[in-house]
Amino acid sequence: MLVELFSKATQGRYRILHLTWFAFFLTFVIWFNFPPFATTIAQDFGLEPAQVGTIGLCNVALTVPARIIIGMLLDKYGPRLTYSALLVYALIPCTIFATAQSFNQLVLGRLLMGIVGAGFVIGIRMTAEWFPPKEVGTAEGIYGGWGNFGSAFSAFTMVLFGLALAFLPGAFQFPEQETFRVLLFPPFQTDILNWRAAILGTGIIGALYGIFYYFNVTDTPPGKVYQRPKSARGMEVTSVRDFWFLLIMNIPLTAILMVLAWRLTKVNFLTTGGMYIAWACLIALYAFQTYNCWTVNKDLLSGDKVYPPEERYRFKQVAMLELTYIVNFGSELAVVTMLPAFFEGTFGLDKATAGTIAASYAFMNLMSRPGGGLISDKMGSRKWTMVVLTAGMGLGYLMMSTVSGAWPLPLAVLLTMACSFFVQSSEGATFAMVPLVKRKVTGQIAGNVGAYGNVGAVAYLTMRLLFTDGSAAANGGEAVMSVVNAQFFQLLGIAGLIVAFLCVFFLEEPKGSFAEFHEGEDPGMHPHPSALPEEQSARLM
Repeated sequence: MLVELFSKATQGRYRILHLTWFAFFLTFVIWFNFPPFATTIAQDFGLEPAQVGTIGLCNVALTVPARIIIGMLLDKYGPRLTYSALLVYALIPCTIFATAQSFNQLVLGRLLMGIVGAGFVIGIRMTAEWFPPKEVGTAEGIYGGWGNFGSAFSAFTMVLFGLALAFLPGAFQFPEQETFRVLLFPPFQTDILNWRAAILGTGIIGALYGIFYYFNVTDTPPGKVYQRPKSARGMEVTSVRDFWFLLIMNIPLTAILMVLAWRLTKVNFLTTGGMYIAWACLIALYAFQTYNCWTVNKDLLSGDKVYPPEERYRFKQVAMLELTYIVNFGSELAVVTMLPAFFEGTFGLDKATAGTIAASYAFMNLMSRPGGGLISDKMGSRKWTMVVLTAGMGLGYLMMSTVSGAWPLPLAVLLTMACSFFVQSSEGATFAMVPLVKRKVTGQIAGNVGAYGNVGAVAYLTMRLLFTDGSAAANGGEAVMSVVNAQFFQLLGIAGLIVAFLCVFFLEEPKGSFAEFHEGEDPGMHPHPSALPEEQSARLM
Protein backbone atom coordinates (compact mmCIF):
# COMPACT_ATOMS: atom_id res chain seq x y z
CA MET A 1 0.00 0.00 0.00
CA LEU A 2 2.81 2.44 0.84
CA VAL A 3 4.22 2.15 -2.68
CA GLU A 4 0.79 2.60 -4.24
CA LEU A 5 0.18 5.63 -2.01
CA PHE A 6 2.68 7.60 -4.10
CA SER A 7 2.59 5.77 -7.43
CA LYS A 8 -1.22 6.06 -7.64
CA ALA A 9 -1.59 9.34 -5.76
CA THR A 10 -4.07 10.73 -8.31
CA GLN A 11 -6.20 7.59 -8.63
CA GLY A 12 -9.18 6.28 -6.72
CA ARG A 13 -8.89 5.75 -3.01
CA TYR A 14 -5.31 7.07 -2.87
CA ARG A 15 -6.46 10.37 -4.33
CA ILE A 16 -9.28 10.53 -1.77
CA LEU A 17 -6.80 9.83 1.04
CA HIS A 18 -4.46 12.62 -0.08
CA LEU A 19 -7.28 15.13 -0.49
CA THR A 20 -8.71 14.20 2.91
CA TRP A 21 -5.50 14.27 4.96
CA PHE A 22 -4.77 17.68 3.48
CA ALA A 23 -8.23 18.88 4.60
CA PHE A 24 -7.38 17.72 8.12
CA PHE A 25 -3.94 19.34 7.81
CA LEU A 26 -5.58 22.70 7.00
CA THR A 27 -7.98 22.47 9.95
CA PHE A 28 -5.01 22.04 12.28
CA VAL A 29 -3.05 24.87 10.66
CA ILE A 30 -6.09 27.10 11.25
CA TRP A 31 -6.80 25.77 14.75
CA PHE A 32 -3.22 26.39 15.87
CA ASN A 33 -2.69 29.76 14.14
CA PHE A 34 -2.76 31.67 17.45
CA PRO A 35 0.30 30.36 19.43
CA PRO A 36 2.96 31.64 16.97
CA PHE A 37 1.58 35.18 17.39
CA ALA A 38 0.79 34.98 21.12
CA THR A 39 3.60 37.35 22.15
CA THR A 40 2.78 39.86 19.42
CA ILE A 41 -0.93 39.85 20.20
CA ALA A 42 -0.22 40.25 23.93
CA GLN A 43 1.89 43.34 23.14
CA ASP A 44 -0.70 44.85 20.80
CA PHE A 45 -3.57 44.43 23.29
CA GLY A 46 -1.56 44.85 26.49
CA LEU A 47 -2.66 41.44 27.75
CA GLU A 48 -1.57 39.86 31.02
CA PRO A 49 -0.09 36.32 30.94
CA ALA A 50 -3.30 34.97 32.52
CA GLN A 51 -5.35 36.53 29.70
CA VAL A 52 -3.11 34.94 27.06
CA GLY A 53 -3.58 31.61 28.83
CA THR A 54 -7.33 32.13 28.80
CA ILE A 55 -7.30 32.63 25.03
CA GLY A 56 -5.36 29.38 24.63
CA LEU A 57 -7.80 27.58 26.90
CA CYS A 58 -10.79 28.88 24.94
CA ASN A 59 -9.18 27.50 21.79
CA VAL A 60 -9.94 23.94 22.97
CA ALA A 61 -13.04 24.53 25.09
CA LEU A 62 -15.68 23.76 22.45
CA THR A 63 -13.71 21.01 20.72
CA VAL A 64 -15.09 18.36 23.09
CA PRO A 65 -18.83 18.92 22.32
CA ALA A 66 -18.01 19.81 18.71
CA ARG A 67 -16.47 16.41 18.04
CA ILE A 68 -19.63 14.72 19.32
CA ILE A 69 -21.93 16.92 17.23
CA ILE A 70 -19.81 16.68 14.09
CA GLY A 71 -19.71 12.89 14.47
CA MET A 72 -23.52 12.90 14.40
CA LEU A 73 -23.68 15.21 11.38
CA LEU A 74 -21.05 13.11 9.63
CA ASP A 75 -23.08 9.91 9.92
CA LYS A 76 -26.19 11.68 8.66
CA TYR A 77 -24.85 13.87 5.85
CA GLY A 78 -21.60 12.15 4.88
CA PRO A 79 -17.97 13.31 5.08
CA ARG A 80 -17.93 15.20 1.79
CA LEU A 81 -20.53 17.80 2.82
CA THR A 82 -19.47 17.88 6.48
CA TYR A 83 -15.76 18.50 5.80
CA SER A 84 -16.50 21.11 3.13
CA ALA A 85 -18.91 22.97 5.42
CA LEU A 86 -16.44 22.93 8.32
CA LEU A 87 -13.61 24.34 6.20
CA VAL A 88 -15.84 27.12 4.90
CA TYR A 89 -17.05 27.81 8.46
CA ALA A 90 -13.40 28.24 9.59
CA LEU A 91 -13.35 31.61 7.84
CA ILE A 92 -15.86 32.98 10.41
CA PRO A 93 -13.73 32.61 13.58
CA CYS A 94 -10.61 33.60 11.63
CA THR A 95 -12.33 36.83 10.58
CA ILE A 96 -13.58 37.57 14.10
CA PHE A 97 -10.14 37.00 15.59
CA ALA A 98 -8.27 38.86 12.85
CA THR A 99 -10.46 41.95 13.19
CA ALA A 100 -10.79 41.90 16.99
CA GLN A 101 -10.37 45.18 18.83
CA SER A 102 -10.85 43.91 22.40
CA PHE A 103 -9.96 40.98 24.63
CA ASN A 104 -13.55 39.72 24.62
CA GLN A 105 -13.59 39.62 20.82
CA LEU A 106 -10.36 37.62 20.89
CA VAL A 107 -11.98 35.16 23.31
CA LEU A 108 -15.09 34.84 21.12
CA GLY A 109 -12.97 34.14 18.06
CA ARG A 110 -11.00 31.36 19.81
CA LEU A 111 -14.12 29.80 21.33
CA LEU A 112 -15.64 29.47 17.86
CA MET A 113 -12.28 28.28 16.54
CA GLY A 114 -12.47 25.24 18.82
CA ILE A 115 -15.14 23.82 16.51
CA VAL A 116 -12.60 23.73 13.66
CA GLY A 117 -10.42 21.47 15.81
CA ALA A 118 -13.13 18.81 15.59
CA GLY A 119 -12.52 18.22 11.87
CA PHE A 120 -10.34 15.19 12.54
CA VAL A 121 -13.27 12.82 13.05
CA ILE A 122 -14.70 13.48 9.58
CA GLY A 123 -11.82 11.94 7.65
CA ILE A 124 -11.90 8.81 9.82
CA ARG A 125 -15.12 7.69 8.19
CA MET A 126 -14.17 8.95 4.73
CA THR A 127 -10.98 6.90 4.85
CA ALA A 128 -12.80 3.84 6.20
CA GLU A 129 -15.33 4.01 3.35
CA TRP A 130 -12.57 3.86 0.73
CA PHE A 131 -10.17 1.34 2.27
CA PRO A 132 -10.87 -2.30 3.24
CA PRO A 133 -10.40 -3.49 6.85
CA LYS A 134 -7.07 -5.15 6.10
CA GLU A 135 -5.58 -1.76 5.07
CA VAL A 136 -7.64 0.66 7.15
CA GLY A 137 -5.05 0.94 9.94
CA THR A 138 -2.32 2.20 7.63
CA ALA A 139 -4.72 4.51 5.78
CA GLU A 140 -6.11 6.00 9.00
CA GLY A 141 -2.58 6.38 10.36
CA ILE A 142 -1.47 8.32 7.29
CA TYR A 143 -4.59 10.47 7.48
CA GLY A 144 -4.10 11.19 11.18
CA GLY A 145 -0.32 11.55 11.20
CA TRP A 146 0.11 13.72 8.13
CA GLY A 147 -2.93 15.83 8.96
CA ASN A 148 -1.86 16.27 12.58
CA PHE A 149 1.42 17.71 11.30
CA GLY A 150 -0.59 20.86 10.56
CA SER A 151 -0.02 22.02 14.15
CA ALA A 152 3.78 21.84 13.78
CA PHE A 153 3.60 23.40 10.31
CA SER A 154 1.62 26.31 11.75
CA ALA A 155 4.19 26.84 14.49
CA PHE A 156 7.04 27.09 11.98
CA THR A 157 5.41 29.00 9.14
CA MET A 158 2.77 31.38 10.51
CA VAL A 159 5.36 33.97 11.54
CA LEU A 160 6.94 33.81 8.08
CA PHE A 161 3.47 34.18 6.58
CA GLY A 162 2.90 37.25 8.75
CA LEU A 163 6.23 38.72 7.71
CA ALA A 164 5.49 38.24 4.02
CA LEU A 165 2.05 39.83 4.35
CA ALA A 166 3.56 42.80 6.18
CA PHE A 167 4.86 44.09 2.83
CA LEU A 168 1.50 44.10 1.06
CA PRO A 169 0.34 47.44 -0.38
CA GLY A 170 -1.31 49.77 2.11
CA ALA A 171 -4.82 48.91 0.93
CA PHE A 172 -4.32 45.38 2.23
CA GLN A 173 -3.01 46.41 5.65
CA PHE A 174 -5.15 46.52 8.78
CA PRO A 175 -5.85 49.87 10.52
CA GLU A 176 -3.07 49.83 13.07
CA GLN A 177 0.53 48.83 12.51
CA GLU A 178 1.58 45.73 14.43
CA THR A 179 5.23 45.74 15.31
CA PHE A 180 7.39 43.00 16.72
CA ARG A 181 11.08 42.48 16.12
CA VAL A 182 11.66 39.08 14.55
CA LEU A 183 15.17 37.79 14.02
CA LEU A 184 15.31 35.40 11.08
CA PHE A 185 18.85 34.74 10.02
CA PRO A 186 21.44 37.38 10.91
CA PRO A 187 21.56 40.04 9.74
CA PHE A 188 18.01 39.90 8.30
CA GLN A 189 15.35 41.17 10.70
CA THR A 190 12.11 43.13 10.60
CA ASP A 191 9.96 45.20 12.92
CA ILE A 192 6.71 44.47 11.07
CA LEU A 193 4.49 41.42 11.59
CA ASN A 194 1.02 41.43 10.04
CA TRP A 195 -0.54 38.74 12.25
CA ARG A 196 -4.09 39.82 11.40
CA ALA A 197 -3.69 39.24 7.67
CA ALA A 198 -1.88 35.95 8.33
CA ILE A 199 -4.71 34.55 10.48
CA LEU A 200 -7.38 35.79 8.08
CA GLY A 201 -5.37 34.30 5.22
CA THR A 202 -5.48 30.81 6.73
CA GLY A 203 -9.26 31.10 6.97
CA ILE A 204 -9.54 32.15 3.32
CA ILE A 205 -7.33 29.26 2.19
CA GLY A 206 -9.39 26.83 4.27
CA ALA A 207 -12.68 28.08 2.82
CA LEU A 208 -11.40 27.86 -0.75
CA TYR A 209 -10.15 24.33 -0.16
CA GLY A 210 -13.51 23.40 1.35
CA ILE A 211 -15.22 24.35 -1.92
CA PHE A 212 -12.57 22.48 -3.91
CA TYR A 213 -12.98 19.41 -1.67
CA TYR A 214 -16.76 19.33 -2.18
CA PHE A 215 -16.45 19.11 -5.95
CA ASN A 216 -13.58 16.60 -6.01
CA VAL A 217 -14.54 13.76 -3.65
CA THR A 218 -17.40 11.34 -3.11
CA ASP A 219 -18.49 9.72 0.14
CA THR A 220 -18.00 6.19 -1.17
CA PRO A 221 -16.42 4.37 -4.13
CA PRO A 222 -18.59 3.79 -7.20
CA GLY A 223 -21.40 1.32 -6.56
CA LYS A 224 -21.11 1.43 -2.77
CA VAL A 225 -23.97 2.66 -0.59
CA TYR A 226 -23.25 5.06 2.29
CA GLN A 227 -24.81 3.52 5.40
CA ARG A 228 -26.57 5.92 7.77
CA PRO A 229 -27.96 5.29 11.26
CA LYS A 230 -31.72 5.53 11.73
CA SER A 231 -31.15 8.75 13.73
CA ALA A 232 -28.15 11.01 14.33
CA ARG A 233 -29.58 12.49 17.55
CA GLY A 234 -27.68 10.03 19.72
CA MET A 235 -25.59 6.88 19.48
CA GLU A 236 -27.45 3.68 18.73
CA VAL A 237 -26.57 0.75 21.00
CA THR A 238 -27.68 -2.87 20.72
CA SER A 239 -28.31 -3.92 24.34
CA VAL A 240 -29.96 -2.38 27.41
CA ARG A 241 -26.76 -2.76 29.42
CA ASP A 242 -24.83 -0.84 26.77
CA PHE A 243 -27.37 2.01 26.94
CA TRP A 244 -26.56 2.61 30.62
CA PHE A 245 -22.86 2.19 29.88
CA LEU A 246 -23.17 4.88 27.19
CA LEU A 247 -24.74 7.32 29.67
CA ILE A 248 -21.95 6.67 32.17
CA MET A 249 -19.24 7.27 29.56
CA ASN A 250 -20.89 10.56 28.56
CA ILE A 251 -20.41 11.96 32.08
CA PRO A 252 -16.66 12.76 31.73
CA LEU A 253 -17.39 14.76 28.57
CA THR A 254 -19.60 17.09 30.61
CA ALA A 255 -17.42 16.98 33.72
CA ILE A 256 -14.32 18.17 31.87
CA LEU A 257 -16.21 21.20 30.55
CA MET A 258 -17.16 21.98 34.14
CA VAL A 259 -13.46 21.83 35.01
CA LEU A 260 -12.76 24.29 32.18
CA ALA A 261 -15.37 26.66 33.60
CA TRP A 262 -13.69 26.38 37.00
CA ARG A 263 -10.30 27.17 35.48
CA LEU A 264 -11.74 30.28 33.83
CA THR A 265 -12.60 31.59 37.29
CA LYS A 266 -8.91 31.28 38.24
CA VAL A 267 -8.03 33.90 35.61
CA ASN A 268 -11.05 36.08 36.52
CA PHE A 269 -12.73 35.50 33.16
CA LEU A 270 -15.76 34.05 34.95
CA THR A 271 -17.11 35.05 38.35
CA THR A 272 -18.12 32.36 40.81
CA GLY A 273 -21.73 33.03 39.92
CA GLY A 274 -20.90 32.76 36.24
CA MET A 275 -19.22 29.42 36.88
CA TYR A 276 -22.35 28.08 38.59
CA ILE A 277 -24.48 29.25 35.67
CA ALA A 278 -22.09 27.50 33.26
CA TRP A 279 -22.30 24.34 35.35
CA ALA A 280 -26.10 24.45 35.30
CA CYS A 281 -26.08 24.84 31.51
CA LEU A 282 -23.69 21.90 31.15
CA ILE A 283 -25.86 19.68 33.36
CA ALA A 284 -28.86 20.66 31.24
CA LEU A 285 -26.84 19.79 28.13
CA TYR A 286 -26.07 16.36 29.56
CA ALA A 287 -29.78 15.84 30.31
CA PHE A 288 -30.64 16.82 26.72
CA GLN A 289 -27.98 14.45 25.38
CA THR A 290 -29.41 11.66 27.57
CA TYR A 291 -32.90 12.36 26.23
CA ASN A 292 -31.64 12.12 22.65
CA CYS A 293 -29.93 8.80 23.39
CA TRP A 294 -33.18 7.53 24.93
CA THR A 295 -35.13 8.67 21.85
CA VAL A 296 -32.84 6.72 19.53
CA ASN A 297 -32.87 3.59 21.68
CA LYS A 298 -36.38 3.64 23.23
CA ASP A 299 -37.58 0.63 21.22
CA LEU A 300 -34.65 -1.36 22.51
CA LEU A 301 -35.31 -0.28 26.12
CA SER A 302 -39.01 -1.12 25.90
CA GLY A 303 -38.29 -4.57 24.47
CA ASP A 304 -40.00 -3.80 21.15
CA LYS A 305 -36.74 -4.27 19.28
CA VAL A 306 -34.18 -7.04 19.60
CA TYR A 307 -31.06 -6.92 17.46
CA PRO A 308 -30.03 -10.15 15.74
CA PRO A 309 -26.52 -11.34 16.67
CA GLU A 310 -24.97 -10.19 13.40
CA GLU A 311 -26.07 -6.57 14.01
CA ARG A 312 -24.90 -6.28 17.60
CA TYR A 313 -21.78 -4.60 18.89
CA ARG A 314 -20.47 -4.17 22.43
CA PHE A 315 -20.18 -0.62 23.68
CA LYS A 316 -17.28 -1.62 25.90
CA GLN A 317 -15.21 -1.62 22.70
CA VAL A 318 -15.96 2.08 22.29
CA ALA A 319 -15.26 2.73 25.98
CA MET A 320 -11.87 1.01 25.80
CA LEU A 321 -10.87 3.02 22.73
CA GLU A 322 -11.94 6.19 24.54
CA LEU A 323 -9.61 5.27 27.41
CA THR A 324 -6.70 4.56 25.06
CA TYR A 325 -7.20 7.93 23.39
CA ILE A 326 -7.21 9.67 26.77
CA VAL A 327 -3.76 8.32 27.58
CA ASN A 328 -2.18 8.67 24.12
CA PHE A 329 -3.59 11.73 22.34
CA GLY A 330 -4.57 13.40 25.61
CA SER A 331 -1.01 13.06 26.89
CA GLU A 332 0.40 14.28 23.56
CA LEU A 333 -1.58 17.52 23.74
CA ALA A 334 -0.52 18.02 27.36
CA VAL A 335 3.16 17.24 26.76
CA VAL A 336 3.39 19.48 23.68
CA THR A 337 2.19 22.34 25.90
CA MET A 338 4.90 21.91 28.56
CA LEU A 339 7.84 20.33 26.70
CA PRO A 340 9.61 23.55 25.60
CA ALA A 341 9.63 24.85 29.19
CA PHE A 342 10.76 21.40 30.38
CA PHE A 343 13.88 21.41 28.20
CA GLU A 344 14.54 25.08 28.87
CA GLY A 345 14.41 24.64 32.64
CA THR A 346 16.04 21.21 32.89
CA PHE A 347 19.04 21.87 30.65
CA GLY A 348 19.32 25.67 30.84
CA LEU A 349 18.64 26.13 27.12
CA ASP A 350 17.50 29.31 25.43
CA LYS A 351 13.87 29.46 24.30
CA ALA A 352 14.61 28.97 20.61
CA THR A 353 16.73 25.86 21.15
CA ALA A 354 14.28 24.38 23.66
CA GLY A 355 11.39 25.02 21.27
CA THR A 356 13.20 23.39 18.37
CA ILE A 357 14.02 20.28 20.40
CA ALA A 358 10.46 20.07 21.72
CA ALA A 359 9.15 20.29 18.15
CA SER A 360 10.73 16.89 17.46
CA TYR A 361 7.89 15.41 19.54
CA ALA A 362 5.28 16.75 17.09
CA PHE A 363 7.41 16.00 14.01
CA MET A 364 7.31 12.30 14.90
CA ASN A 365 3.63 12.30 13.85
CA LEU A 366 4.71 12.10 10.20
CA MET A 367 5.94 8.52 10.68
CA SER A 368 4.76 7.35 14.10
CA ARG A 369 1.00 7.50 13.63
CA PRO A 370 1.11 5.82 10.19
CA GLY A 371 3.56 3.35 11.76
CA GLY A 372 1.04 2.44 14.45
CA GLY A 373 -1.62 1.83 11.82
CA LEU A 374 0.78 -0.22 9.70
CA ILE A 375 1.82 -2.36 12.68
CA SER A 376 -1.85 -2.90 13.51
CA ASP A 377 -2.49 -4.05 9.93
CA LYS A 378 0.51 -6.37 9.73
CA MET A 379 0.86 -7.97 13.18
CA GLY A 380 -2.32 -10.04 12.90
CA SER A 381 -3.91 -8.76 16.13
CA ARG A 382 -5.15 -5.22 16.60
CA LYS A 383 -5.83 -5.87 20.29
CA TRP A 384 -2.28 -6.94 21.16
CA THR A 385 -0.80 -4.19 19.01
CA MET A 386 -2.75 -1.74 21.19
CA VAL A 387 -1.60 -3.41 24.40
CA VAL A 388 2.10 -3.38 23.47
CA LEU A 389 2.15 0.19 22.16
CA THR A 390 0.18 1.56 25.13
CA ALA A 391 2.43 -0.25 27.61
CA GLY A 392 5.52 1.03 25.78
CA MET A 393 4.13 4.55 26.03
CA GLY A 394 3.59 4.16 29.79
CA LEU A 395 7.13 2.90 30.33
CA GLY A 396 8.49 5.73 28.16
CA TYR A 397 6.79 8.38 30.29
CA LEU A 398 8.06 6.76 33.49
CA MET A 399 11.59 6.92 32.10
CA MET A 400 11.09 10.59 31.20
CA SER A 401 10.18 11.29 34.82
CA THR A 402 13.81 10.46 35.71
CA VAL A 403 15.34 12.97 33.26
CA SER A 404 17.37 15.68 35.00
CA GLY A 405 20.07 18.19 34.19
CA ALA A 406 22.65 15.48 34.85
CA TRP A 407 21.49 13.56 31.77
CA PRO A 408 23.33 14.10 28.46
CA LEU A 409 21.06 16.27 26.34
CA PRO A 410 21.23 13.98 23.24
CA LEU A 411 20.10 11.02 25.36
CA ALA A 412 17.14 13.02 26.70
CA VAL A 413 16.16 14.00 23.15
CA LEU A 414 16.37 10.36 21.98
CA LEU A 415 14.21 9.25 24.90
CA THR A 416 11.66 11.96 24.08
CA MET A 417 11.47 10.86 20.45
CA ALA A 418 11.21 7.17 21.42
CA CYS A 419 8.40 7.96 23.84
CA SER A 420 6.74 10.06 21.14
CA PHE A 421 6.85 7.07 18.78
CA PHE A 422 4.89 4.89 21.21
CA VAL A 423 2.41 7.69 22.00
CA GLN A 424 1.58 8.45 18.38
CA SER A 425 1.74 4.82 17.22
CA SER A 426 -0.80 4.04 19.92
CA GLU A 427 -3.01 6.79 18.48
CA GLY A 428 -2.71 5.15 15.06
CA ALA A 429 -3.62 1.77 16.54
CA THR A 430 -6.68 3.29 18.24
CA PHE A 431 -8.12 4.61 15.00
CA ALA A 432 -7.21 1.42 13.19
CA MET A 433 -9.95 -0.13 15.35
CA VAL A 434 -12.53 2.68 15.45
CA PRO A 435 -13.97 2.07 11.93
CA LEU A 436 -14.32 -1.66 12.66
CA VAL A 437 -16.61 -1.43 15.70
CA LYS A 438 -19.91 -0.57 13.98
CA ARG A 439 -19.73 0.85 10.51
CA LYS A 440 -22.91 2.92 10.27
CA VAL A 441 -22.13 4.84 13.48
CA THR A 442 -18.42 5.23 12.78
CA GLY A 443 -18.74 9.03 12.81
CA GLN A 444 -20.29 9.07 16.27
CA ILE A 445 -17.77 6.56 17.61
CA ALA A 446 -14.90 8.59 16.16
CA GLY A 447 -16.41 11.75 17.64
CA ASN A 448 -16.67 10.23 21.11
CA VAL A 449 -13.18 8.73 21.00
CA GLY A 450 -11.70 11.96 19.65
CA ALA A 451 -13.47 14.01 22.34
CA TYR A 452 -11.93 11.82 25.01
CA GLY A 453 -8.50 12.86 23.74
CA ASN A 454 -9.36 16.45 24.65
CA VAL A 455 -10.76 15.24 27.98
CA GLY A 456 -7.38 13.69 28.69
CA ALA A 457 -5.48 16.84 27.74
CA VAL A 458 -7.55 19.08 30.02
CA ALA A 459 -7.41 16.54 32.87
CA TYR A 460 -3.61 16.16 32.62
CA LEU A 461 -2.99 19.91 32.42
CA THR A 462 -5.31 20.49 35.36
CA MET A 463 -3.41 17.89 37.40
CA ARG A 464 -0.15 19.60 36.45
CA LEU A 465 -1.59 22.88 37.72
CA LEU A 466 -2.47 21.17 41.00
CA PHE A 467 1.04 19.68 41.24
CA THR A 468 2.47 23.18 40.73
CA ASP A 469 0.22 24.66 43.41
CA GLY A 470 1.12 21.85 45.80
CA SER A 471 4.84 22.29 45.21
CA ALA A 472 4.56 26.05 45.71
CA ALA A 473 2.69 25.55 48.98
CA ALA A 474 5.36 23.16 50.22
CA ASN A 475 8.26 25.44 49.26
CA GLY A 476 7.28 28.85 50.50
CA GLY A 477 5.43 30.08 47.41
CA GLU A 478 7.80 28.96 44.65
CA ALA A 479 7.19 25.67 42.85
CA VAL A 480 10.09 23.27 42.29
CA MET A 481 9.50 22.54 38.62
CA SER A 482 11.80 19.51 38.52
CA VAL A 483 9.54 17.86 41.08
CA VAL A 484 6.39 18.96 39.21
CA ASN A 485 7.75 17.58 35.92
CA ALA A 486 8.63 14.25 37.53
CA GLN A 487 5.16 13.95 39.06
CA PHE A 488 3.54 14.90 35.75
CA PHE A 489 5.41 12.25 33.72
CA GLN A 490 4.78 9.66 36.43
CA LEU A 491 1.06 10.41 36.16
CA LEU A 492 1.17 9.92 32.38
CA GLY A 493 3.17 6.71 32.70
CA ILE A 494 0.99 5.11 35.36
CA ALA A 495 -2.20 6.02 33.45
CA GLY A 496 -0.76 4.43 30.30
CA LEU A 497 0.14 1.19 32.08
CA ILE A 498 -3.30 0.97 33.74
CA VAL A 499 -5.08 1.34 30.38
CA ALA A 500 -2.74 -1.24 28.77
CA PHE A 501 -3.66 -3.64 31.60
CA LEU A 502 -7.37 -2.99 31.03
CA CYS A 503 -6.95 -3.63 27.30
CA VAL A 504 -5.58 -7.10 28.02
CA PHE A 505 -8.82 -8.13 29.73
CA PHE A 506 -11.56 -5.99 28.18
CA LEU A 507 -10.54 -4.98 24.64
CA GLU A 508 -11.68 -7.43 21.99
CA GLU A 509 -10.38 -8.09 18.50
CA PRO A 510 -12.89 -6.48 16.09
CA LYS A 511 -14.84 -8.87 13.93
CA GLY A 512 -13.40 -8.94 10.42
CA SER A 513 -10.23 -7.06 11.42
CA PHE A 514 -8.35 -8.14 8.29
CA ALA A 515 -11.18 -8.84 5.85
CA GLU A 516 -11.40 -7.69 2.25
CA PHE A 517 -14.72 -5.97 2.92
CA HIS A 518 -16.31 -3.99 5.74
CA GLU A 519 -19.16 -5.40 7.79
CA GLY A 520 -22.42 -5.13 5.87
CA GLU A 521 -20.85 -4.88 2.41
CA ASP A 522 -21.99 -7.30 -0.28
CA PRO A 523 -18.92 -8.25 -2.34
CA GLY A 524 -21.15 -9.38 -5.21
CA MET A 525 -23.19 -6.17 -5.46
CA HIS A 526 -20.63 -3.59 -4.37
CA PRO A 527 -17.10 -4.86 -5.00
CA HIS A 528 -14.37 -2.76 -3.45
CA PRO A 529 -11.78 -1.58 -6.01
CA SER A 530 -9.02 -3.34 -4.08
CA ALA A 531 -10.74 -6.70 -4.59
CA LEU A 532 -11.13 -6.42 -8.38
CA PRO A 533 -8.74 -7.49 -11.11
CA GLU A 534 -6.36 -4.71 -12.07
CA GLU A 535 -8.14 -3.70 -15.26
CA GLN A 536 -11.57 -3.52 -13.55
CA SER A 537 -10.10 -1.64 -10.62
CA ALA A 538 -8.56 0.91 -12.98
CA ARG A 539 -11.97 1.58 -14.56
CA LEU A 540 -13.58 2.17 -11.16
CA MET A 541 -10.75 4.48 -10.12
